Amino acid sequence: MWLIYLVFDIFLPQMNIPSLNLLSGLINMTSNLFHRTSLAFLLLGTIVATSMPVVAADRAEIIQAIRVEGNERIDPSTVVSYLKLRDGDQFDASLMDESVKSVFKTGLFADVVVQRDGADLVVKVVENPIINQIAFEGNDKVKTEDLEKEIELRERVVYTRTRVQSDVARILELYRRGGRFAATVQPKIITLDQNRVNLVFEIEEGPVTEVTQISFVGNEEVSDSSLRSVLATKETRWWRFLSSSDSYDPDRLDYDKDLLRRYYLKRGYADFRVLSAVAELTPDKKEFYLTITVDEGPRYKVQDVKLTSSLNKLDVETLRPEITLEHDDWYDAEAVENSVDAIVAALNNQQFVFVDVRPRIERNREEKTLNLTFDVSEGKRVFVEKVDINGNERTVDEVVRREMQLVEGDPLNAAKLQRSERNIKNLGFFERVDLETKPGTTPDQTVIDVKVKEQSTGELSVGAGFSTVDGPIGDFGIRERNFLGKGQDVKLSAQLSGRRQDFDFGFTEPYFLDRDLAAGFDLFDTKTDYKKESSFDEKKTGLGLRLGYPLGVDLRQRLYYRFEATDISNVDDNASFFIRRQEGKRSLSMIGQEISYDKRDSRLTPTDGYILKLSTDVAGLGGDTQFGRLKTGGAIYFPLDRDLILSLSAETGLIQGIGEDVRISDRFFLGGDNLRGFSFAGVGPRDISTRDALGGNLYGKGTVEMQLPIGLPEELGFAGHVFSDFGTLRSVDDSGPTIVDDGKLKMSVGVGVSWQSPFGPVRVDFALPVIDETYDKTESFRLGFGTTF
Repeated sequence: MWLIYLVFDIFLPQMNIPSLNLLSGLINMTSNLFHRTSLAFLLLGTIVATSMPVVAADRAEIIQAIRVEGNERIDPSTVVSYLKLRDGDQFDASLMDESVKSVFKTGLFADVVVQRDGADLVVKVVENPIINQIAFEGNDKVKTEDLEKEIELRERVVYTRTRVQSDVARILELYRRGGRFAATVQPKIITLDQNRVNLVFEIEEGPVTEVTQISFVGNEEVSDSSLRSVLATKETRWWRFLSSSDSYDPDRLDYDKDLLRRYYLKRGYADFRVLSAVAELTPDKKEFYLTITVDEGPRYKVQDVKLTSSLNKLDVETLRPEITLEHDDWYDAEAVENSVDAIVAALNNQQFVFVDVRPRIERNREEKTLNLTFDVSEGKRVFVEKVDINGNERTVDEVVRREMQLVEGDPLNAAKLQRSERNIKNLGFFERVDLETKPGTTPDQTVIDVKVKEQSTGELSVGAGFSTVDGPIGDFGIRERNFLGKGQDVKLSAQLSGRRQDFDFGFTEPYFLDRDLAAGFDLFDTKTDYKKESSFDEKKTGLGLRLGYPLGVDLRQRLYYRFEATDISNVDDNASFFIRRQEGKRSLSMIGQEISYDKRDSRLTPTDGYILKLSTDVAGLGGDTQFGRLKTGGAIYFPLDRDLILSLSAETGLIQGIGEDVRISDRFFLGGDNLRGFSFAGVGPRDISTRDALGGNLYGKGTVEMQLPIGLPEELGFAGHVFSDFGTLRSVDDSGPTIVDDGKLKMSVGVGVSWQSPFGPVRVDFALPVIDETYDKTESFRLGFGTTF
C-alpha cells in the first residue's frame, strides 16, 4: 500500500500526462484518506502500547503482603503493629527506615531489617534473648540485695545492651556514693538454649577513694584547722578506719558548703560566700584533693534591734523577750532564725495563726554594724494538703505520721511543725529527720515533706563495774525499740553477778487502741544477795502494768500497777536484829502515777531545756504491805558552747508506812549509779554493830556535771565529763543504840570519759568521796559499754 502511494503521489505528477494526472488525482485523494486513517490507527496503537506498561508498573509498586521472619517468641502481628507501612500501601524507602527504628525501639530485637521482595514487604528480626538469671561477683562491700534494688533488669525480662549499660552506670554510682571511685563493673553473658542468657556483673570494688587533703583559699580570719573541724568531710587518718567521713561524697560536699556558711553567719560574717568547692581525683582514682575558696567579708555587730507589725491588736513589745540578739552582740544568723521561730510560736499561742515574720538587715559596711528589724505581718492562709514520708524502709508510715501535730486540712502552723520534728526525733528510730514545706496544687495549700534516715533500734548492752567491796559485776540486755517497724518496744534484760540475778521482760505498745496511749507490761524475777550490805537474800517475782497518755503539749502522765511477791531469806545469824525480824514472805499490790513536764530538746541526748517529774504510789489495795510514797525530781541543761554542756539534776523521795513500818525491801537505798564514789547501799542508816545497811524513808540527791571536749577529733565521738554527786539518806523506822541515822550529806567528785562508739555507748567513771563517814562503803571505778544492731 505504501509503495503504490509513492508511485502515484510522487512519480506520476512529474510525467505531466493528462490521463495519468486524472488517475493520479483519484489515487491521491484515496491515498490521503488512507493516510489519515493509517495515522489514526497508528496513533491509537501507540497510545494503547504505551499505556499498558504504566498500569503494570503501578501494580508492581503496591505492597501485596507483609512477611515477618526470624521471630520465635514474638507474634508476627506484634511486629507488624510497629511498622509504618500496611498492606495496600506503596513501597516508601523513608517509611521503611522509620519502621526499622520503630521496631528497634521496642527493645525486643537485637537486629531488624525491612526490605522488599517483589510485591512483598519482608521484616527480618533477631530476637533479644530472655534473661534467665542475674548474678553479681566480687561484691564484698555492697550487699547483693542492695545491688538488686539498684538495677532495672530482672529475671525473665528481655536482655538489651542499652539496659545493661544503664545498670552498669547505676552500680558504679552506688559505689561512688560509698566512696569507691575506682570500682569497675564488667557485664558478662552466658548463652543458654532457647534463646536465654545468664547475666553476670563482674565487679572490682577497689579501695575507698579517700580525701587526703582539704585546703582553703580566702580565709584570713579563721584558720584552716578550725574550718576543717566544721566540715562533715574529713582528711583521712588512721583512727578513722571505722568511719566513712574521709571518703569523698559529692552530696556531703554540698552539705559542707552549707556548714561553712552557717559557721561564718553564726559568728557575724553576714556577707560570707563559698565561691567554689573543687574535688580533684588523682589519676589512679585512689585519692581526692579538696580545695574550697571562700569570701569571708567583714564581721558585723548588731547596732539596733527593732520590731514592727501590721497586725491589729498586737503589742509587738510583748514579743521582744523572744529575740536573743541585743545591741553590740556579734551578728548570729542562727540566733535570728531561732528568734523568728520563737516569735511565730508566741504569736500562734496568742491565736495569730497565719503570720509571717521576716528579718530585715540594714548593713553599714563602713562601721561594720547592722540594724536588725523583725517585720511581723499577716501571712498567707496556707493549709496542709498532704504529708509525704520518705526514707523509712523499715518503719511503717503510721509510726511517723502519728507523731505529726499537723494533718491534712490543718492550717500551717510553724510551732506545731517544730514540735512534730522534735516528736519524730524523740522516737529514737532515725539518724536524721528533716521536715520541709513544698508548694501544693493550689497557692493556699502546702505539702509537708518528711525525710528520715533510719538507724539501728536494736540494742545489745553489756555493763561492767568494779566495786571495792563486791569486785566485778556485769549485766546483759537485749532490746528492740522499733519491733517489726511498728514502734513497739520489746526488751529482755538480765544482770548477773556474784550478788544479783535479775531477769526482766517488758513490752510497750506506744499507740494502744490507735490512740496516744502507751500501754505495756513487765514480768520480772529478781534474786539479790544483800549479804555484804545487809546480811540477807531477797527474791522478787511479779508483774507490772502501765499506761501513759498526754495531758498537754509537753505534759504527760503515766499510770501503773505492780504486784510482786517478796521473800527475804538466808538471813545471817549475826545479822542486825532489825533485819532478822523481817525474814519471810510478803506480797505487794500497788498503784501509782507519774507526771512529767519535758522541755528538753531531745529525750535521748539532751543539750538544752529541762524536765520535771512527780510520782506517787499507794500500796495496800490487796497484798499485806501498806505504804504511801512520793518522789519528785528534775534536770536542766545549759549549752555553754557547742561542746560544753552543763547539767544540773536533783531528786528527792519520801515513803511512809500505813499502820506499819516500811519493810526493808521497799525503802530507798543510795550509792552506786545514783551516788558515784559509793557502792550500792553504801550510805544511809546502818547498824554499826553488824555494818548492815538498813535503807531509809527519806532521801535527796543531786548531780552537777559538765560535758567537755578532750582534744580528740570530734568525729571520734569522745567526750569528757567532770561531775560531783551529793546526797543524803535517813529516817529509818527502826531505832536503837547501834543504829546510825544522822542524815549527813555525802559528796563525791569524779571524772569520766564517754565514747559514742560504732558498737554503742561506752563510759568510764572514776569518783572519790570527799564527804563521807567511816562506816560508808565506797566504790571508785565504774565501766559500762554496749552495742547496737
